[in-house]
Amino acid sequence: MAHSHLQNVEAETAKASWLMIGTLLGGMMVVSSFIVDIPIVAHTLFQLPPSNGLANSATSVYSDIIALLGALLLGGPLVWHALTCLMHGHTHMDELVALAIGAAIALGEYQEAGIIAFFMVVSNLIETRTALGARASIESLLRLTPAKAHRITTSGDEELVEAKELRSGDLIRVRPGDNIPADGEVTTGESTVNQANITGESIPVDKGQGDEVFSGTNNLTGALDIRVTKAGADTTLGRVQQLILDAEKTRIPLMRFIDKYAGWYTPTVLMLACIVWFFSDNKDEGIHKAITMLIIACPCALVLATPTAMVAALSCAARLGILIKNVVQLEYARNLTAVVFDKTGTLTTGELSVTQMKPAPGVDGADLLLSGASAEQLSKHPTALALVSVAKRAKIDLKRPDSFQETAGLGVTAKLGNDDVLVGRSNWLADKGVDMSLTKNADYAEPEGVSIIYVAKNNKCLGWIGLEDRTRPEARQAIDELRKLHIGNLSMVTGDKWSVARRVGAEMGCTEVQAEVLPEEKLDLVADLKRRGHRVCVVGDGVNDAPMLAASDLGIAMGAAGSDVAINSASIALMNNDLSRLPFLIKLSRAATKIVWQNVIFGVLFIVVTMTLAIWGPLQPITAAIAHTIATAFVIFNSARLVRFGEEREPEVAGILGELIAPEPVTA
Repeated sequence: MAHSHLQNVEAETAKASWLMIGTLLGGMMVVSSFIVDIPIVAHTLFQLPPSNGLANSATSVYSDIIALLGALLLGGPLVWHALTCLMHGHTHMDELVALAIGAAIALGEYQEAGIIAFFMVVSNLIETRTALGARASIESLLRLTPAKAHRITTSGDEELVEAKELRSGDLIRVRPGDNIPADGEVTTGESTVNQANITGESIPVDKGQGDEVFSGTNNLTGALDIRVTKAGADTTLGRVQQLILDAEKTRIPLMRFIDKYAGWYTPTVLMLACIVWFFSDNKDEGIHKAITMLIIACPCALVLATPTAMVAALSCAARLGILIKNVVQLEYARNLTAVVFDKTGTLTTGELSVTQMKPAPGVDGADLLLSGASAEQLSKHPTALALVSVAKRAKIDLKRPDSFQETAGLGVTAKLGNDDVLVGRSNWLADKGVDMSLTKNADYAEPEGVSIIYVAKNNKCLGWIGLEDRTRPEARQAIDELRKLHIGNLSMVTGDKWSVARRVGAEMGCTEVQAEVLPEEKLDLVADLKRRGHRVCVVGDGVNDAPMLAASDLGIAMGAAGSDVAINSASIALMNNDLSRLPFLIKLSRAATKIVWQNVIFGVLFIVVTMTLAIWGPLQPITAAIAHTIATAFVIFNSARLVRFGEEREPEVAGILGELIAPEPVTA
């Protein structure tokens, strides 16, 4: 589907190029018809005396022939398109233009017909070329995946294959400067990857063994061997491409309203033009007024008012890693009055960090960390990962456990040489026979808002280690920006304990906090906000809070890159974990809506004012065609401003590093 879209865009670009050539040629012929009318030119070209009446008649014939050819060349595509639309059973604004051109030709006003056709074609060209330009960032997504890939065979040799032939489980090699052809996991090598086109991150990310990489991102510094997990349309990039293309086809209520009554527009205009002609005392003047009305009535500015703005807004959002599935959701974002944040993974990083340690009397802090991290190193629990990480940063050489056992939700038991080490909750250690009298000492009381695990060796408590899920650095600033955007209710909900929730809520400046709630209880919070008259947005990771996202008026999933669940569960997906994208989204929604209404009001006023001038004033067909082109250009370029909206947020390094992107892999 994505490649089909790319072919369609290329076909439309080629068609517009040919139309531009035909327009230039037809325009030159119309201009030439005026030049032929100049006496001295007629004398030079046709060797006829300037004063000879026969010569003037011959000159007029030549001029008319050239003008007629130019008018046919220019008006042909418009008339053909109008006939095609009628044969398929629907009307289009080109019918009015075709009638105006046909009427001018029938009256023998070939030059007038040529000029009208020229400006109407120029108007269409501006529309086509600008629309294609507004979708440049979307089209660029379709070109990111390389056509070729280096696949490593079972014998260890490399073979150059089509990227579309890759399958899950294949092993591929990506060299510096190559784009990664599929989603996968790094098996060998270290490098820096620019993934701004997927996540919007401004800084390239270091990748090593076990790290996830995305199709279409650019490998910068080192060679990587990657085990393919998703290929083709199933990759993160493939999903993003398809959802953006689907979003382009969606329509906001205003667009559906215009479509509903569009079928009545053309007959109504024709009826008004006939009435003006019929009641005109001077029928020649009446027919010119009718032609002018047909030209002015072509609602290009009005029809383009909404779709051009929406496509430009989608392009802008895609550039910054915001995936919008439906333009209705983009419009809805401007009216939000309440935002509900899931705590873990949204306001916080979702990764535990060791923040405090309290060794028992006579126990060295290094011994406490050594015992705890050594026992936990075979576990994949977030607590274990945090302990091992801080131990590595402290340059502590961990001991390899001789035996290891993990009790889900309680702790681990490990044999380190001759020592039995336990790490876990205090009550679990007490049940295992560990002396936990240390916990009765006021100096060792558990601090508020911190998760505590205890470490014991040979039934003696060595102390406790405190861990916290740190808040995101940009989260408080994002919430402050939302408050400035007049979103009064900023709530946080979590299944974590109240002490942690109160700490994070206070740090973030949330207006409401709910803790120790189950997923189904989170739905009650959303329902309560709706009953209080709020338009509710829920922001989460799209996994355990998927029901709450679905129940909200607008669901936004963070960190959707690589997560099918997150992309599917929310109305809008942020491809990275930058919460500052949320206030930007609301600003974009409001800016897009403002531009849409600017365009609509301008389009309506243009038709009403110029139609009045056509009936009662001096507006002539040629002047009407020029005014129509100017009005169309105004609407298109006004909408195109959205493409550059928020450009100050676009990663600076993305443009520099983009120059390193190679269209094809470098051969071995």
